[in-house]
Amino acid sequence: MTRTLLLGAALVALAAPAQAVVPALAGSSAGLPASNPFAKTSSLPYEAPRFDQIRDGDYEPAIRAGIAEQRREVLAIANNPAPPTFANTLVAMERSGALLERTQLAFSAVSGANTDDALQAVDTHTAPLLAAHRDFIYLNPKLFQRVQTLYARRASLGLNPEQARLLQVQYDQFIQAGAKLSPAKQAQLKALNLRLGTLESKYTQTLLAAAKAGAYHTTDRAALAGLGDDQLAAAAEAAKARGMQGYVIPLQNTTQQPLLSSLTNRATREAIYKASIDRASHGDANDTRAMIAQIAQLRAQKAALLGFPSWAAYKLTDQMAKTPEKAIGFVEGLAPATAAKERAEHADLDAMIKAEGGNFTAQPWDWDYYAEKVRAQRYALDDSALKPYFEIHKVLTDGVFYAANQLYGLTFKARTDIPTWNPDMMVYEVFEESGKPLGLMYFDYWKRDNKSGGAWMSNLVQQSDLRGTRPVIYNVANFTKPAPGKPALISFDDVTTMFHEFGHALHGLFAAQTYPTLSGTNVARDFVEFPSQFNENWALDPKVLPHYAVHYQTGQALPQDLIDKIKKSRTFNQGYALGEAVTAARMDLAWHSLPASAPLQNADRFEADALARSGFATDLVPPRYRSPYFLHIWSNGYSAGYYAYAWTEMLDHDAFAWFQAHGGLTRANGQRFRDMVLSRGNTMDLVTMYRDFAGHDPSLQPMLEFRGLAGPTTAAR
Repeated sequence: MTRTLLLGAALVALAAPAQAVVPALAGSSAGLPASNPFAKTSSLPYEAPRFDQIRDGDYEPAIRAGIAEQRREVLAIANNPAPPTFANTLVAMERSGALLERTQLAFSAVSGANTDDALQAVDTHTAPLLAAHRDFIYLNPKLFQRVQTLYARRASLGLNPEQARLLQVQYDQFIQAGAKLSPAKQAQLKALNLRLGTLESKYTQTLLAAAKAGAYHTTDRAALAGLGDDQLAAAAEAAKARGMQGYVIPLQNTTQQPLLSSLTNRATREAIYKASIDRASHGDANDTRAMIAQIAQLRAQKAALLGFPSWAAYKLTDQMAKTPEKAIGFVEGLAPATAAKERAEHADLDAMIKAEGGNFTAQPWDWDYYAEKVRAQRYALDDSALKPYFEIHKVLTDGVFYAANQLYGLTFKARTDIPTWNPDMMVYEVFEESGKPLGLMYFDYWKRDNKSGGAWMSNLVQQSDLRGTRPVIYNVANFTKPAPGKPALISFDDVTTMFHEFGHALHGLFAAQTYPTLSGTNVARDFVEFPSQFNENWALDPKVLPHYAVHYQTGQALPQDLIDKIKKSRTFNQGYALGEAVTAARMDLAWHSLPASAPLQNADRFEADALARSGFATDLVPPRYRSPYFLHIWSNGYSAGYYAYAWTEMLDHDAFAWFQAHGGLTRANGQRFRDMVLSRGNTMDLVTMYRDFAGHDPSLQPMLEFRGLAGPTTAAR
């Protein structure tokens, strides 16, 4: 997943617009004290943030000063008496807001991965100001008039392709922000956005508290039977960190929890599962259901004000899918084959339960546990037998980095002199094949109670030739930290996550744009996950896997029989895996297809109705996220866009089929993919970009074959 903070250049757009900015900023526009670390560009390599100097109290003054500074810059552009030109309008906009951008990028990183009460207070205080600032830019009539004038004359301006794309993107953003609305309707829009910005910020903080409160706690070691010594030690450390006796199993952000596949005590599995699926739904201070119903309704009202029948229609205009109907059709088209596979897989679980003497039907909290048993029986594959071959540092340097070297010629050098926001982090400098510096990479892999769930990538510094900046990028995950003195062993799923998030990083590292609005991962949601999902393919590549899958004690390479079992088992449980994801996507589209006239929804009832109509086997397979804890769509920018994971998986497998047909992992193929996809940012139409690379429109067939939902075909694409 990527976390997108910028609506392009320095035109920061973290929350929806709000009102009454000028009074709120009174006293903050005179500048920032020189003692504030954000007052000037960082002196560190690549302008990396000075996390060794930054304190919680530095963010809010810098954000306020950054808003004030960019207001002055935008007013100067809007009020320029000279006729509008590309340089004095669009280029000037791209240059604006440097203070605000460097502050906000650092703040987003820390508030997502290492938050505390003070940072949450900063978010609460500044979200409406940042939101209103976006209004100040995109609802400024003089500024829009200049952009509109250029847009009307675009054919005669002599623009190069990237400049033409920038003009189109910025014009579209003004229109989508409401620039053509009457003053009265703009006032309504600001009022809606004020409420949205406040609710979305509150939702994030409430959900983090709900996840922390929902952690499973026990003092009975027998309740955790089935866990290994390292897992028990980690659970004991988690309890100790909270000042508690016994063991704590923190909740991951997904419905299913990783340890459910190992726990032999059915009551414990049920308790952890129910703590997960019921989080944020207890009628207490951490209940998000009323918030999400309000967010959905306000979004529908905003869409209507902007002339769209639903929020989904509004959000998908600049995506590859273009319309909700196409996105819904894509998701529902997967339902028949997926539901059939889900039911067949559930029958396998019931057969395993019966064979062991059980007299119950598999419930959701049983799925992962018995699926592992079926997989072990069918493929003789035990996840605990694999972990000793996946030591996290070896996976990173000799797996993730090695694949990037073989495909793109990159090399990596550990940097211990770059400050980070947590001591567990790692930093590497990235170099081109020629030795030329390319960028800087941070890795923050271990789960903490003050870290949002999931895994993601984002920028601390964004690439731009105009500004002379190179990318500074970070990957975040939530792997279980080993107890002190224990090896850092991870599952193959975690390995895949590392390759996935580094695929996003490559998309950012290879950015080669003049204008930051178009740089790197600033692309449509149903394209941005393509490079990351594509990069997962190299985890099992025969050139890459033996290079990193080495037993941490003996140095023995992962045996070929285990490799074969991993590959053979890839289609196992894929009805479940795809079903939980696309069911969540269908639920997202249902929420965001509501018209403005719809009443405030009862979240539980709406979700139940949406799932019943989805066409998937939701009686057996719950969605990957229930509505109350669906962070992606309520606060992380994926509203009406969660289908993008399946859509980009289609792109991923189709592109990998191209690689396989052209020699697989080779330096030449990697360079072609870099040149035609990874380095292009948002400089051209994304449908055209993919077609130019692959030579055809994407086919769903390779994805269905990979997941075992369809047989091979030789049909021409």
